[in-house]
Parts: sequence; C-alpha cells; structure tokens
Amino acid sequence: MAKVISTLFISADGVAEIDPDWHFPYFDENMGRAVGEDYDTADVLLIGRETYDSFAGAWPDREAAGGDDAPFAKQLGDVRKVVVSRQPLEFSWRNSELIKGDLLDAVTSLKADAGIRGILIPGSISVVQQLLAAGLVDELRLLVHPVAARKGRRLFDDGDAPYHLRMTATEAFPTGVIRVIYAPTEAPTKVGYDEVKDQVPGGK
Repeated sequence: MAKVISTLFISADGVAEIDPDWHFPYFDENMGRAVGEDYDTADVLLIGRETYDSFAGAWPDREAAGGDDAPFAKQLGDVRKVVVSRQPLEFSWRNSELIKGDLLDAVTSLKADAGIRGILIPGSISVVQQLLAAGLVDELRLLVHPVAARKGRRLFDDGDAPYHLRMTATEAFPTGVIRVIYAPTEAPTKVGYDEVKDQVPGGK
C-alpha cells in the first residue's frame, strides 16, 4: 500500500503554521535537500484548500519565470494534486482535482491504489490532524527549527489519547534545524517509578 507522509516545517514549541520571519533564516542547502527527498517519495500531493491556494498562487509563476527554483516548480506542477475542500473549486494549476467524498474514505482508497507509490501532505495541518486521529499517517517528517514561535497553529491538537511515535531517522543541520522522521507505533508497556528507580542517578 502507498505510504501517507506528512512533511512539515515546525518550531521547537510545536507550531506548524510557519512564519517567514522564523522559517527562512534557517533554510539552507541541507533543508532544500531534505525537502527534495520528501517530495521524491510521492506521486500524489494531498493538500488542504489554504495550502493549495498558497502553492497555486506562487509556483506556476515561478516555473514560468525560469529561475533557480523553476525545476522544483515544474515538479510540483507535474505531480497529481488532490485538494481537500468542502467547496467546489475551479483549478487553474494543472493536474489538480478535488477530493472525492469523505476524506478518510478517499485517503484509504488512494493508499490501496496499486498505481500510487506515495502520498505526500505538505503543510495542511487540519488534514494531517484528521488523518493522524484515524491512524492513516505512516510517517511524520519534521524539520524542527531552533525557535519557539509562541503563536500559531500547532501540529498536535488536544485529545484524550497520546500519539506514540517511533523515531526512524534523525539529522542535525549546521543551522540548528533537526530533521526527524517518526512513524506511529503502539504505546509502550506501562511503567511506573518503581520500575525505573534503579536508573535514577546515584550521585557518584
């Protein structure tokens, strides 16, 4: 089955609604490589309406301009883009389509499609939150910036049960950004203080 991968720029205090003032000062060739690796995993982008409007308002013009970012802009234009929106949309960016039916049902169908290698969700916090709650996210790829944003939407919303994650890869960049890849996992065995007290520092 196709993997569903969420890729997000995120602050040290969990804000995933990026602010250019704290994001771009940390964007270097290492982050560019990581972003490219994430996009290379997928042949479908699953994006919310706001993310789509942001992308569609910038990347087609960047492709046409033929600058340094034109090859990546072309890659974004060429990939299939499935947009999550409750309202009908008219698309001007090629290879864009409205999600069909319920989000969870549609993503389940995309995952089961033998012709799809991977599904990438860039940004789109509310989409990621819904799919996390439904157990449909296979990887969280986070680029954690060394800044506490202190305002903005956070990735993890309030809920009754924690999300347990298994770290599959990590990398530290010279800027202080940490790239960490998590996969959802089962909760660890319940442990209390009595089971770990022999690990407490002995003062030696």
